[in-house]
Amino acid sequence: MSMSGENWSSVSEFLLLGLSMQPQQQHLLFVLFLSMYLATVLGNLLIILAISTDSRLHTPMYFFLSNLSFVDICFSSTTVPKVLANHILGSQNISFSGCLTQLYFLIVFANMDSFLLAVMAYDRFVAVCHPLHYTTKMTHQLCALLVTGSWVVAYLNALLHTLLMARLSFCADNTIPHFFCDATLLLKLSCSDSHLNEMMILVVAGLIMIAPFICILISYILIACAVLRVLSTKGKWKAFFTCGSHLAVVLLFYGTIISFYFNPSSFHSSETDTAATVMYTVVTPTLNPFIYSLRNKDMKGALRKMIA
Repeated sequence: MSMSGENWSSVSEFLLLGLSMQPQQQHLLFVLFLSMYLATVLGNLLIILAISTDSRLHTPMYFFLSNLSFVDICFSSTTVPKVLANHILGSQNISFSGCLTQLYFLIVFANMDSFLLAVMAYDRFVAVCHPLHYTTKMTHQLCALLVTGSWVVAYLNALLHTLLMARLSFCADNTIPHFFCDATLLLKLSCSDSHLNEMMILVVAGLIMIAPFICILISYILIACAVLRVLSTKGKWKAFFTCGSHLAVVLLFYGTIISFYFNPSSFHSSETDTAATVMYTVVTPTLNPFIYSLRNKDMKGALRKMIA
């Protein structure tokens, strides 16, 4: 395809190289991605149905959890089905508009994941540190406001980066060495000045991703201080065990994103980039139902009641 045009309209499509060029590895990766995607959709869908059908789970914590499950389904659905479809069709193409659409929703759902993790940490902070005032602090209005505000900020942030990407010129190579349209890789393909895009990623996206992470850390530091004052050793271990599971997913999600997006481009390698993005776009949404819900007694009871 000729890329000799002077503006972005000269590019009608991009080529997604995927995860591997080896046929045997491609078949294995197809089966692996399909399995994880089905597990993500089914696991998170069960969580949503269980919470919606069991009145005992109509609490702020499970309200946030059901929203997280919905976001995780959407997050995986933004990238994995395209990978599977391209493998079946033997194609690597994605249209320019399709690429920008995928980028937009990737940013939306990545932002929502970080916001909801922060909101859930705050909810646990209030429950542990202010148990007597939990119902008066975590009202239905506040919960709805936190979730709605998160969606608004996520949409606006995604719109900003997508519009900035759409103004760039792509008149050279149209090959993306990845399995989805990633902002940093698209910037490398641009033949126009992308300093504004890079600055917005560092400043705006950086604040939006790091601020919730700081809120999570503060919440859990305060939770840890409260738990250490508990006299019961069994109670301490139970609380730390629960917090440890949540923090493991937080560190997995944020660690991969920060290592990928906030390192200088010269230090990126295709292997580490691919591993990081697979972790936060595919693996983490698959693990969330198990870590957050299936080890929870109330959730187990709701699931058994729904299936029975």
